[in-house]
Amino acid sequence: MARRFALPKLVVATHNRGKAGEIRTMLTPFGVEIVSAGDLGLPSPDETGTTFEDNATLKALAAVRASGLPALADDSGLSVHALDHQPGVYTADWEGPTRDAMVGMRHIQDELAARKVPQTDAARRATFHCVLVLAWPDEHVELFHGTLDGAIVWPPRGTGGHGYDPCFQPVGETRTTAEMSDSEKNAISHRGRAFRMMVEACFG
Repeated sequence: MARRFALPKLVVATHNRGKAGEIRTMLTPFGVEIVSAGDLGLPSPDETGTTFEDNATLKALAAVRASGLPALADDSGLSVHALDHQPGVYTADWEGPTRDAMVGMRHIQDELAARKVPQTDAARRATFHCVLVLAWPDEHVELFHGTLDGAIVWPPRGTGGHGYDPCFQPVGETRTTAEMSDSEKNAISHRGRAFRMMVEACFG
């Protein structure tokens, strides 16, 4: 049984204003005041974990210890099956020092070409992952893992979304996630699924 969240304030362990705003909107109905690690000037910990769960837990607990408040962190990435599930937890590292998703996508394309992987959906299967960790001041944690299966497409298509969305086509779709409306994407996305699990378990 998951622990219910009944505290008035929550730190979102991110310096990304857009991500903090998304979470604020999602949790507004539950009367929780949202502040971000960026708002509080908290440092970003080194992500030294080898799994999404490790890194999300590390970020959540670092924010709890620095602020004394409960915290929510996520770790996400793209796992390409033909590349032995790389880049996975190291997705951001593939994006270079500027953390540019298109740099990461070209790296993925180069690796697929080097392995002579055919340009078919079946050969270029991939999975988006998002792990959310909700941590309390006593360092109790709850974890939620959402996934979205699909295929890598090239060249990129669509102008919506962000990150790898123009190069990811969900199973059963002819469009990339960048060609969908925000509401369509959020209904099926890895992050949307993880959030719904968390809200049902801890806030509903």
